[in-house]
Amino acid sequence: MREIRSAALVVNAKSRRGRKLFRRACRRLRELPFKVEPHAVKDPKHLDRTVRKALEKKPDLLILGGGDGTISGLVDLMVGHDVVLGVLPLGTANSFARTLGLPLDIDGAIEVFRTGAPRRIDLGMIDDDYFANCAAMGLSPQIAETVPHRLKKVAGRLGYLGWAGYQLTRFRPFTLYVDAGDGRDEQKLKAVEVRISNGPYHGGTWLVDEAAVDSGKIVVQVVKGHYKRRLVSNWAASWLGRPERHHEVVTFSGTSIRVRSDPPLPISIDGEVLAHTPVTAHVAAGVIEVMAPRADSQPSS
Repeated sequence: MREIRSAALVVNAKSRRGRKLFRRACRRLRELPFKVEPHAVKDPKHLDRTVRKALEKKPDLLILGGGDGTISGLVDLMVGHDVVLGVLPLGTANSFARTLGLPLDIDGAIEVFRTGAPRRIDLGMIDDDYFANCAAMGLSPQIAETVPHRLKKVAGRLGYLGWAGYQLTRFRPFTLYVDAGDGRDEQKLKAVEVRISNGPYHGGTWLVDEAAVDSGKIVVQVVKGHYKRRLVSNWAASWLGRPERHHEVVTFSGTSIRVRSDPPLPISIDGEVLAHTPVTAHVAAGVIEVMAPRADSQPSS
């Protein structure tokens, strides 16, 4: 097994929990059997530059602290480097950390850096942009484009859900076209949401059963419907773990899937609006390693 002898920590200190928990994380990291060089970045514009400088020192482990948007925004820089990704979940939903089975508290997440093992995983891609967990079309990017930063920072997930309810009143279903690259004709569907998934979690909730970070496939899940109440029904069934949510979706999977919409729509990538339709979704199979809990330490279900 690969031995971790050095590490760097880069934290988005502007995220809701980043600034508050950075010092605590540093204290705990000093207890690890290898040195960790910490970097707190208060201006997100400097995150890329900080990660690049950290990678120049060739650490064995690069720990990224922040939410799903921070992880997805920086993971591109790690592709092609001989470094293991460590995740310190400091966001609101922490969908990528949930997908990996990571503890969501600082102490538990840091303990994985001591006792876990590198796991080779896939990344998703929207055109040429890598992402860690899930991209979305529909209500999610509408929320991401409009949510007041202070509301998310102060009220957290509850405030985010409240804003989602408000945006739902302004939301309209759309027409989606999907070319799964399987030789079949392009399919046309009326949709209320689309999830382009490398992992099963979206918004902190398990939604896409078919998606896995080591499957070698990208999954496009379409919530069908002409009325926005179908989206409410799907989310509610998912939160409650009810099987009827499966009757409301169509799923496509493959290594490359083309999607377009009428009207053209924004796409949020792990919570950040970074693309617009039409796009091609790909999988980058086994392109990165991440520190994850050992299989024998996972709780039995």
